[in-house]
Amino acid sequence: MAARRSAGRRNSTGRRYGKAASKSVASAMRRRKSGTLRSGPGGKGGRVKSRKQAIAIGLSEARSKGAKVPGRSTSKRTRAGNKSGGRAGRARGPRPASASKGGRKARA
Repeated sequence: MAARRSAGRRNSTGRRYGKAASKSVASAMRRRKSGTLRSGPGGKGGRVKSRKQAIAIGLSEARSKGAKVPGRSTSKRTRAGNKSGGRAGRARGPRPASASKGGRKARA
């Protein structure tokens, strides 16, 4: 009888992250530990204290250098690109005054 593969094993498709990506993340983690890792464009934001944020910054830097890193997930990408703060469907401009606030349609 032929030996069967175990059902739990993944197909060997190679590495998901390249070596350069892991070096970039390791560098970001060291900078976080020493207190020099900062968020925001050009490091103008606050000091990074979160481990997850440090990993995200390291992967982002690796991506910009052209290392082998998977793209950002779609849920995070849409959240970051949405400038209205999660109010995509709401119309812009001043709200109409309601009766409770003493607007035009308020009862006398």
